[in-house]
Amino acid sequence: MQTKLSPTLTATRLPQLHEPRNDGMPLDLDWVAAVQANTSAIERRAATLPGRRSVKKEYQAAWLCKAISLIDLTTLSGDDSAGRVRRLCAKARQPVRADILEILGMQGLTTGAVCVYHDMVATAVDALQGSGIPVAAVSTGFPAGLSPFHLRIAEIGESVAAGATEIDIVISRRHVLTGNWQALYDEMREMRAACGDAHVKAILATGELGTLRNVARASLVCMMAGADFIKTSTGKEPVNATLPVTLTMIRAIRDYHDRTGIKIGYKPAGGISKAKDALVYLSMIKDELGCRWLQPDLFRFGASSLLGDIERQLEHHVTGAYSASWRHAIG
Repeated sequence: MQTKLSPTLTATRLPQLHEPRNDGMPLDLDWVAAVQANTSAIERRAATLPGRRSVKKEYQAAWLCKAISLIDLTTLSGDDSAGRVRRLCAKARQPVRADILEILGMQGLTTGAVCVYHDMVATAVDALQGSGIPVAAVSTGFPAGLSPFHLRIAEIGESVAAGATEIDIVISRRHVLTGNWQALYDEMREMRAACGDAHVKAILATGELGTLRNVARASLVCMMAGADFIKTSTGKEPVNATLPVTLTMIRAIRDYHDRTGIKIGYKPAGGISKAKDALVYLSMIKDELGCRWLQPDLFRFGASSLLGDIERQLEHHVTGAYSASWRHAIG
């Protein structure tokens, strides 16, 4: 049986940090036009990432605990019910079996947030009361973002009023595909204003933007307009988070930070379901942006099934045996 993780590896439980909000800046079309993306070079670099880092034993367990603290535990199904959301919130409070966390010395570990549709925000807020776990609501006509604009803005206000402290909005993809950066900027600014004190994550739906250059430019425009996070996908597109897209977006974040001094968060979502994939993403963030981005206020995984596989890997670390995946239900 394994012993507790080294104190140097349990930074998961550091006090929650908070960066200044991103107030945005005037739209700089010259900067946007100058943004390019060398697709072949980005894809070559991304292809090397899974083999660049290998962590084992207690180091791997520590990184996986870190990954848990960065998960937006999510349910976005048409058959969501109050009971399902309450079970999900219970899992967010206790993401791994208590005996495993005790052996690892990681008592008190929770997920980064719970993400639900607007209709379930009040239920999630009630179920998480006293936990300190924020509730994120998908909004603005998620996932297509094609409802009337005034209704999308109103939906943000309703979710904030219901208690959501994070709002995941979806942009109008057509503005990116037609190069109408002013329209994208104006839309994002108004959505940011409607969020008030709630942090806003801008979902780019990168699988529908056509090129990595479009992804890079859309990332930059959303940050200029005040996005606190940029997020890859709704999870409903045919192609969701990928390593080339992530590399493109986090380098846009790095460029924005270099120019403005403001740190923007990043959230890959959709298609990240294995513990080994989470390790690749975390090592990429550390290499490209630095350790400060490995905290919940600047990085999240948009996932649910990922937690089950991480819990399974942690049980293997503690007991030396793999259990069946059905023993690690999410909610």
